[in-house]
Amino acid sequence: MTGADTFLFALRAQCGRGARAPSGTVARCLLAFIFLSQNFLTSAVEQSKFSVATFDRARVLKAAGQYLSEKPTTVTASSSPRSAGGPHDFFSEADYWWPDPKDPNGPYIQRDGMSNPDNFVEHRRALMRFSVQVPALVAAWKLTNDKRYAAHAASHLRAWFIDERTRMNPNLQYAQAIHGRTTGRGTGIIDTIHLVEVARAIEAMEASGALSASEAKAIEQWFADYVQWMTTSKNGIEERDARNNHTTCWVMQVAAFAHLTRDQKLLEYCRERFRAVIVPNQIASDGSFPEELRRTKPYGYSLFNLEAMATICRILSTPADNLFAFETANGRGFRRAMEYMAPFIRDKKSWPLKPDVMYDKEWPRRQSSLLFAGIALDRPDYLELWKKLPADSQVEEVIRNFFIRQPVLWVR
Repeated sequence: MTGADTFLFALRAQCGRGARAPSGTVARCLLAFIFLSQNFLTSAVEQSKFSVATFDRARVLKAAGQYLSEKPTTVTASSSPRSAGGPHDFFSEADYWWPDPKDPNGPYIQRDGMSNPDNFVEHRRALMRFSVQVPALVAAWKLTNDKRYAAHAASHLRAWFIDERTRMNPNLQYAQAIHGRTTGRGTGIIDTIHLVEVARAIEAMEASGALSASEAKAIEQWFADYVQWMTTSKNGIEERDARNNHTTCWVMQVAAFAHLTRDQKLLEYCRERFRAVIVPNQIASDGSFPEELRRTKPYGYSLFNLEAMATICRILSTPADNLFAFETANGRGFRRAMEYMAPFIRDKKSWPLKPDVMYDKEWPRRQSSLLFAGIALDRPDYLELWKKLPADSQVEEVIRNFFIRQPVLWVR
């Protein structure tokens, strides 16, 4: 299937997690271990030929060493007079909306693909810093067992999710507001894609002991509350029902957060939505994403959507349900989407459409879709291509759209 780490996460789902785990019998855990180990044996052997931990060690430790001196900064550190929310509410403004030259004080108008540099972005920047630093710190702990890294990651987690003075409220009611039109939109939920790898890091650092049982429970409750809002609020439902990368990212987020909180019902819901909604509605017969190709940044959006789909498959695949290999009756699936984009990642000059209107030269990066698909679909050519691509960027827009940065948290 998708590797040894997925085996461990799947086993935990069956047997529980330490003191907070649901009760179960030893026999149940042994049976789960035997069943899962048999199904994951082949991929674990395949992965042993290439160690992500060894390959990425120097990069991870260099970054984590720098982050040890960085203090937590949450949404309460900055504010905007244009926000309809309070000091603990995340606020952002829609990227592609600008003042109307014909009515400068009136409602903003849209310019697709062109980001307004005067928007309030401090909460988004704080969230991105958080999502860059915590996974890097946890990855460094995982590689070295040096508890300094886990302890510092825990300080960030407390600030964002527990401390009443600095915590963020578990909703995005005021995200991607538009001046003169709305105080927040469903599309704003995409801003928390950066919590996906944070959630993974929280699971990965469990054995470090950096969080007490009560702290871990409080953090999981924050994510449970956020998922409840995502799945029941007007904005959340609107985002779920979008037709492009937004609905993909909604499923990815709900899957990641439900995995952390061990919500099996929601995990199965996300699997079914991937199979029944995302794949048939977004992937064309040739593997392309028509909804992304019609945008002004078709290359970047196609990569972005592919990353989200790959992450969904990585989180949700089980021994009995490999989403990487799932296909509809007419052959549409992640595999075909990967086969469509891989040649253009390898040779961007062969891309048949016009260059993206912004940041075109920044892509591709070291796309996690190549890594995840390379392992799950037994494609060593994907792995080799992944190794050759640049991993990190200092460009804010790239950081914003590149949300899986620490593969050691996802695979060996």
